[in-house]
Amino acid sequence: MQHISVKAFAKINLGLLVTGKRPDGYHTLETVFAPINWYDELTFTVAGELSMTCSNLDLPSDDSNLCLRAAKALREYAGAESAAAIGLTKNIPFGAGLGGGSSDAAVTLRVLNQLWGINAPLAELHNLAVKLGADVPYFLETEGLAFASGIGEQLQYLHCSLPFYTVTVFPGEHISTVWAYRNFYPRFEREVPDLKKMAEKLCTTKDMSVLPAFENDFEPVVFDHYPSVRKVKEELLEEGALFASLSGSGSAVFGLFDGKREAENAMQRFSKHYPVSLTPPSFRMR
Repeated sequence: MQHISVKAFAKINLGLLVTGKRPDGYHTLETVFAPINWYDELTFTVAGELSMTCSNLDLPSDDSNLCLRAAKALREYAGAESAAAIGLTKNIPFGAGLGGGSSDAAVTLRVLNQLWGINAPLAELHNLAVKLGADVPYFLETEGLAFASGIGEQLQYLHCSLPFYTVTVFPGEHISTVWAYRNFYPRFEREVPDLKKMAEKLCTTKDMSVLPAFENDFEPVVFDHYPSVRKVKEELLEEGALFASLSGSGSAVFGLFDGKREAENAMQRFSKHYPVSLTPPSFRMR
């Protein structure tokens, strides 16, 4: 019996600028995805029927789950009747802006493509991934940073990694992405900085002067409605973070630290109250 176990890593957004709204209602954006060492664990076993179990009973294990949707989309693409038992150990907080569900879906596509012998090219998996969610394509590859535009699906991998320790904190608030897009304060007229260029410069030279460019357009509305999230950012900066920001639409907040000791001290402080992770410099999803 074939059995595969895989880690599905989370991401943070280094800057997230909402640049406009399309006629179909989707918003366009520019952001930089960076992987962090916070992961779900997935197991796949060839079975007689497609099924799923999840360690977190608050999450659905039916057709509304992204993993099952990914499996069915791949099966439909291949015109196959293949099946598998999928097991998900959920460690990444949901409603956190860390892309946990998207990562799980991408790993499902990647693994079942291999396990079922479909061997669809990456471009085809990308097409399936986009239909599942705008963040899903990023997780198909085990690279470092990626610049994303469009609705988040147009990716340019930067072939570099953050040269900092990253402390990521989940303040316990589950924030709906739909709510965030409905309520954020638009700034469509401003001149958008070149996040791709800034990220490449940050990674190659550790030039701190580019950090203020990495704003997150969801921060003002999230901080207004969830003061505890604002407080986490303030406390990360108090602990010596060079930079701190909301990730995605939140509520997770991350801080970048130059030194290991400062990062570990921050980790210790926050772990008393919240789920938290520490990611070393030069981290990739491998």
